[in-house]
Amino acid sequence: MNDLDFLTFVALFKEAYLRCFGFGIENPLTETESKIFCNKITEQTGLTIGWKSVKNYSFFVMDSVAGKKENPSVATLDTMARYVLGAPYTTEIQRKNDESHYPYWFLYRERMQKNGGNTRGSKRRSQIAIGAVIFFIIGSGVCINYILTSDPSYQFTEYFKHTDEQSLNNNGWFIKSKDNTYWSKRDIKPGQLTLYTLWGDTWPDPSSKPDIKNLLLHPIPSRCFTAEVHFSDFVPESEWQQAGILLLEDTSLTGKSIRFTLAFNDNFGGMKMPREILIQAVTSLGKGFGMPEEIAHKPIFLLDSLKNHPNLFNDLKNSALRIEKRGNKYRFLYSGGANENTAFKEVVSQEINMEPKYIGIFAIRGFTNAAASPVAFKFVRISTDPCTP
Repeated sequence: MNDLDFLTFVALFKEAYLRCFGFGIENPLTETESKIFCNKITEQTGLTIGWKSVKNYSFFVMDSVAGKKENPSVATLDTMARYVLGAPYTTEIQRKNDESHYPYWFLYRERMQKNGGNTRGSKRRSQIAIGAVIFFIIGSGVCINYILTSDPSYQFTEYFKHTDEQSLNNNGWFIKSKDNTYWSKRDIKPGQLTLYTLWGDTWPDPSSKPDIKNLLLHPIPSRCFTAEVHFSDFVPESEWQQAGILLLEDTSLTGKSIRFTLAFNDNFGGMKMPREILIQAVTSLGKGFGMPEEIAHKPIFLLDSLKNHPNLFNDLKNSALRIEKRGNKYRFLYSGGANENTAFKEVVSQEINMEPKYIGIFAIRGFTNAAASPVAFKFVRISTDPCTP
């Protein structure tokens, strides 16, 4: 590859990354992120790229001047270009029979380089072309960064009017640890997304790895943001059963995380106390940094009180959780009541050294054998905010 092709490859990789994750690349990919990247490309194109190669490419892309030169095959370049350009689904055999000339890479290169047909241009023209591509790459990165991190008007709301995977993918969602049986039941309430309290947890367990079935993830577009999730008639009913928001630095479930949930609790460390439905916030510094920390434990009501006050269940008819992040300061808020416009109230506010890249919505029951209960999500909203007061 000549210098101009290398620059085109860098632009292509960055554009593919942005299409996959929803924000510009800032660091080389982890193994998990590389696998997600490759899976997304395969899902759309029908073609494969090795995750180890993608991981190596990301190091080159982040330091293409000083780093080790990469020389991806034309087939790999064509696969990535097909992903970026939205080419029709195919297979390796079909491409070999019908498109062995790798048209999508050359189409992308032509669009990027503009002067691909003139191989006799002067050195000066080549330098201008290279400079233009560099300017395009840098300019695109600046614009993307500005749009995703600085525009206070950016707001994304998912109302779950369509819950087929293509619609969710088009809106930036991707699913982790799919349970096909329960995922197929996600549309039982029209206009809402239904997840189920399945076996799994992010809390460390000696006999089980962290896992959340049907964890739906979306990239977070800014360092400072507000994220909220709204439920319909969710009443947690058994030990560890909960649903809510998960903030992650990566998708492995072993890195830093923040979990904010509406939950059931009847475990008081051997003490006899009334069962409760509560709002809980838990932070984890990741693998190797000790146990998670519960930073909020706010009961909404005790189940014993329902005998005399059955109308307390109305507080869960419409409930919502909100997280506001400004720099390292996080605010956790809860809203619940018979009406949809009940005001949010602060549960806890705390400084946490974490820069989440993904927001997840989920439902779990811990590592227990309790029955799975449905949780109806009405909508999720993510908006950017200024990082200064």
